[in-house]
Parts: sequence; C-alpha cells; structure tokens
Amino acid sequence: MKKTIALWAALTAATLLVTGCTAERPPAAVAPPKTTAAPADPSAADPSAVDPSAGNKAPDAAGAPGAAAYRKWGLKPFAPPPAPPAVKPVVRKPGGPVPVISDIPTSEKIVFLTIDDGAEKDAEFVTMMKDLKVPFTMFLTDSAIRADYAYFAPLVAQGHGLANHTLTHPNLRTLSQEAQRKEICGQQTKLAQRYGTRPRLFRPPYGNWNEATRAAAGSCGVDALVLWRESMQIKNMQYQRGDKKLHPGDIILAHFRGPSELKGRTMTEMTATMLRRIQEQGFTVARLEDYV
Repeated sequence: MKKTIALWAALTAATLLVTGCTAERPPAAVAPPKTTAAPADPSAADPSAVDPSAGNKAPDAAGAPGAAAYRKWGLKPFAPPPAPPAVKPVVRKPGGPVPVISDIPTSEKIVFLTIDDGAEKDAEFVTMMKDLKVPFTMFLTDSAIRADYAYFAPLVAQGHGLANHTLTHPNLRTLSQEAQRKEICGQQTKLAQRYGTRPRLFRPPYGNWNEATRAAAGSCGVDALVLWRESMQIKNMQYQRGDKKLHPGDIILAHFRGPSELKGRTMTEMTATMLRRIQEQGFTVARLEDYV
C-alpha cells in the first residue's frame, strides 16, 4: 500500500509540473469580459472627436482643436480654412495710398473676425481663444488698454493679430492731418513697445476717416485701413447689405465689451453666439493678416 501511495504522489507531482500549476497557488479566477469605463470627458466616447471623416478633426501637429474643445464652449467645430493665397489679394503698392477695405476679394466661404478697443478684459475669453484657436485681429486703443496691458499679451502669444485703433479713440475727421498722425503713430509705437510687434493694420474709430487719415496712416507704416461689413451686437449681427447675409471675404466687427454693455451677457457668451451665427451660414474663419 505504501508503495502504491508513493507512486500515485509522484505521478501527481509530475502532472502539476507539466501544466504549470502548483499545489500552493490555486488557479486564477477567470477574468470577466473586458469593458470600457465611461470616460470622464464625454467627448472621449464620441468617434467624431478622432475621426476626420465624421467632420470633427482631431488635434493635429499644428494644434488644431478637436470636438471636445468646441463642446466645452457649447459650439461645433469649424471647418479648417483654406490655405492662404500665395499672393495676398490686398497689397499697398510702393508709394501708393493706403488701401481701405471692408472685405477681402475671395470666392471662398471665409470671414474675418476683428475685435476693437480693449475696455473689457474677460479672463475666460483668453481661455476660449486658446482652446478654439479661431483667429481674430484685435484693434486696440491705448486709453482702453493702459489699465491692464498684460491682459492682451497671451492673446498676442497665441498668434492673434495685433492692430492699431489710435491712442484715444477720437473722431479723426475732426482732426488735422498732423493730429491724426500723432494718434496713429503714437499707438504704433506703444503697441510695438508693449508687445514686440509693430502693427500693419489700422482701423479708424467709428469707421470715420478722410484722405488726411490715409496719408497719416501711410506715414506711420500702415498697410491698410480696415473697416467692416457686419458688426456683432448682443445676440445678432448688424448687416450693411440689404440681404442681411454674410458674403465670402466679409470682415466682421466686434468689441471687447462686458455685461454692462451686453445686457448681462459676458464677452465670452457674445463671442460664442457670433461664432454660431457664422457657422449657421456655412462659413469658417480665416486669419486676416494672411490676406492683407
């Protein structure tokens, strides 16, 4: 009997060795089927966030935002703008007068955003523009920004355009050419000192200008006087054309304004509404400096 038991034990040990099991460690429990936990960010489960064919491009090497960045602000992603033209359609000829533009000659369904003055300094707006990377050009007035020059530095660093809107926001048509030159050249110098970039574009306050304005701006190194076709109000755009529609190449005006001027709405909310209005008409946003 003892020999029989010893033989049986030896055979059992050999079997366990072959199968990779040990008498001290029981076989592991069978793992349940693998499941995917719900993502903390609901957009992570959205295939359109990573599938370009779904219409929402994932972030690429250039840093284009994906669907999640837009959803954070209650928006849908913009279509990418076309590549900038090899030759800019608006160019100041050497020795020629400064061009005055309200739109850009193009057949592409693109518009250009411009934001004036600089009185409102909404911290959320800086974050919004960093997230969305929608290009815009800010036309700044020194009297409006001097209380907090630092606010605009991150917007410049993000690559948004820096442009001139005079020192004190006067009606230039009431001033002599020399007085206009001081307003324009003075702001050129201040913006260059503060942000390291000397503006190429200028917008006259209220859109009021005359030939003395063009001459003064030209002497200050300005390449174009930029007006507009639409202006963003609180919830809707104000159109210059009778059809009340955006057209390819239109320049849109908005302002750095806060709740006291927007009936309780923030600048960030106003901007989101403006972007929706642009999308509703099938347009995307391009960078003005690529065309002028």
